[in-house]
Amino acid sequence: MFSWLKRSSATPHGGPDYSSVNSREKAEALVGRGELQKLLLLPAEFGGADVQPNTVYVPPFAADLKSETDINTVLPLSQKGVVTRYRATPEYQGKSFIPVSITIVASEPGSFTSTINIWGKALNANSVQA
Repeated sequence: MFSWLKRSSATPHGGPDYSSVNSREKAEALVGRGELQKLLLLPAEFGGADVQPNTVYVPPFAADLKSETDINTVLPLSQKGVVTRYRATPEYQGKSFIPVSITIVASEPGSFTSTINIWGKALNANSVQA
């Protein structure tokens, strides 16, 4: 019973393994245990709503990194008029409900891009965790 909660603590590349978390219900169960947090792709500070298409579930470190990037980098660029458009795009692996990475792109007229690598293939690509 609940075999999906019994995941190995790490994948071969040293990160967490969320491959068995393949539904919103499983992700929300991990939120209840404090292992994941609900995250708005377009943050409330930028007008994002708490609706299903704008919601992903990530470990706390990823939520913290995204918030820091949005507030400490993107918001000041926006206030200076360097960027006027914003997009945060999750990438998934297999049937997992947990993104392996989230890429933030702020643009027009300037450009800023940052990727938060969370687990799985995003950590295997010899990439540095943002």
